[in-house]
Amino acid sequence: MKLLLLSVLPVLLAMPSIAADSAPLKYPATRQEKVSDDYHGTRIADPYRWLEDDNSEETKAWVKAQNEVTFGYLKTLPRREEIKSRLTKLWNYERVGRPFEQGGRWFFTRNSGLQNQSVLYTTLSLDAEPVVLLDPNAMSKDGTVSLTDYEPSEDGKLLAYGTSTGGSDWNEVRVRDIATGKDLDDHLRWVKFSGISWMKDGSGFFYSRYDEPKSGAALTEKNEFHKLYFHKLGTAQSADTLIYERRDHADWGFGGSVTEDGRYLVIQVWKGTEPKNRVYYKDLKTPDSKVIELLNEADAKYDFIDNDGSVFLFRTDLDAPRHRVIGIDVTQPDRKSWREIVPQSRDMLDGVSTVGGQMFCEYLQDAKSAVRCFDLAGKPIRDLTLPGIGSAGGFGGKREDKETFYSFTSFTEPGAIHRLDLASGESRVWRRPKVEFDGGGYETKQVFFNSKDGTRVPMFIVHKKGIKLDGQNPVLLYGYGGFEISLTPGFSLARAVWLEMGGVFAMSNLRGGGEYGAEWHEAGIKLKKQNVFDDFISAAEWLIAQRYTSATKLAIQGGSNGGLLVGACMAQRPELFAAALPAVGVMDMLRFHRFTIGWGWKSDYGSSENADEFKALLAYSPLHNLKPGTRYPATLVTTADHDDRVVPAHSFKFSARLQECQAKEGPPVLIRIETSAGHGAGTALNKVIEETADEWAFLAKALGM
Repeated sequence: MKLLLLSVLPVLLAMPSIAADSAPLKYPATRQEKVSDDYHGTRIADPYRWLEDDNSEETKAWVKAQNEVTFGYLKTLPRREEIKSRLTKLWNYERVGRPFEQGGRWFFTRNSGLQNQSVLYTTLSLDAEPVVLLDPNAMSKDGTVSLTDYEPSEDGKLLAYGTSTGGSDWNEVRVRDIATGKDLDDHLRWVKFSGISWMKDGSGFFYSRYDEPKSGAALTEKNEFHKLYFHKLGTAQSADTLIYERRDHADWGFGGSVTEDGRYLVIQVWKGTEPKNRVYYKDLKTPDSKVIELLNEADAKYDFIDNDGSVFLFRTDLDAPRHRVIGIDVTQPDRKSWREIVPQSRDMLDGVSTVGGQMFCEYLQDAKSAVRCFDLAGKPIRDLTLPGIGSAGGFGGKREDKETFYSFTSFTEPGAIHRLDLASGESRVWRRPKVEFDGGGYETKQVFFNSKDGTRVPMFIVHKKGIKLDGQNPVLLYGYGGFEISLTPGFSLARAVWLEMGGVFAMSNLRGGGEYGAEWHEAGIKLKKQNVFDDFISAAEWLIAQRYTSATKLAIQGGSNGGLLVGACMAQRPELFAAALPAVGVMDMLRFHRFTIGWGWKSDYGSSENADEFKALLAYSPLHNLKPGTRYPATLVTTADHDDRVVPAHSFKFSARLQECQAKEGPPVLIRIETSAGHGAGTALNKVIEETADEWAFLAKALGM
């Protein structure tokens, strides 16, 4: 389960001339206290520890003071309004999600253009006029309530849906009568890292939650002892049936899903972000059946795909680092009886779905999508022809379906939704968005460079056709490199504006990600995490060597784990970059595990509780590697007050230390703290546009664009 999401918010860039034509910024004073910890005989000072308390009046005053300086500076930037106007105009286009059918009804989301949140629609036919089923924009005045999940009952009469307020990972679940549009009395709270899965008879649904946190600690308290429940319609949450918990494993989490035939409840058991998991199941045909521990060794990844009677299909990396499909008959679960259905290939098998008796395998060929279709026995049917270098997704549905829908997007073309006939394999466009951006004027290429240790690493580069390689192009280099998350081509309106401004966009596929499977991921974790930073630095050096740009025109950007990437690289090679935009980053590598779900990242990062891993963490922890008097790149740190994934204390402490260490004549190092927003998902569109305009204006000023 991916608990550390990839932030896809905009960018940054700058050169060392910002302070030269304006008065030096005066940063708010940040109090230091004498606090330190002993790590395996090494004492580490933590003078800004008090900023971890987001409820204290002193922290609130610090946030207000920092925002006054930051927004005061951003308001002076001459191109900000022009950029905001362009972003607003471009974003004002209709966006429709992939449709799906349930109980004779179709469901899909739609945003008319500038709505803060997309609206859920329903219709009896895709040719009929849809009606609004649920509008999150009506749930708050400022557009900060988002729809996080929704699942219709089997008969299409009821909708269970989850909402988040202010971008928090905490969800509330309610049930709506689709015919009347009215909510029932059912109301569930403290739901987190959960899906919604109905019983076939519509009597209720399965979901996961934590116990109610202590008062005032909902956004920081460590999340432990996840539980899987069944909620019976029309009853109070306090009466919900506990399906499964493990009081002996505080760090285990559970996700329950009912198979399409209604026979089984499949329970995916996860431990933080570890790629290895367990799988249990419960036979729903027998009312009081026990939970069966089908796969309990946590020796590999097992992603449940579907079942064919008693045979469960899984995508797994067991003896296959690039993944394969296997079948396990639960009536004969011994490993000798397991059957390989789709063997491992040279490409990474990134996802598998079934529809209409066919199995769609989505592969990554050097981080680009390729889709192959098989029958449920593993016999090849066809390879799909995709429109070019891009990313495909979808291919879901039911066994009786005759068609399926999928989306395809690239760096310069917004995602069109295609309708695929399962019998013939022919596709036709169902919806193509109309955006006032001419992607034909730009080109995308994929290059490969060698990292510090000689590893071959891919990178996508997007720019206007005909640019000169004279070292003077402003380049935005983006990366992530962690948690087996793959970066693939995709359209971004923020990046479209960057390209229009003459910028070059580069995206590197670093180790630690999932582009080439388990081995690629494992080469960038724990004691090998420095490989990720070496890859990113090597990408920057390649761009300079090939004269795409120079150190005074090069910016780096990343969010979440990518924020850590940016923080670590600007600390290690400050002279290599003109600007940095670390968003919602993990910056204190010695204490990340003490907050919310941070403990779940130990599988990638290791822990300061381990002596060897402590040494590795300390060597690159952004907070601990900033040095006084160093000229760091112009930096705009971004975070949000409701981020309970990577708590904002990471960015608070890093920014305070960065301002302390920045050379006297160095460029601005600022922190922008959004209110009523979280880790990125569900952020109101007006806030996204404002933040993007701030970032691009920051870059335009820094680079003299």
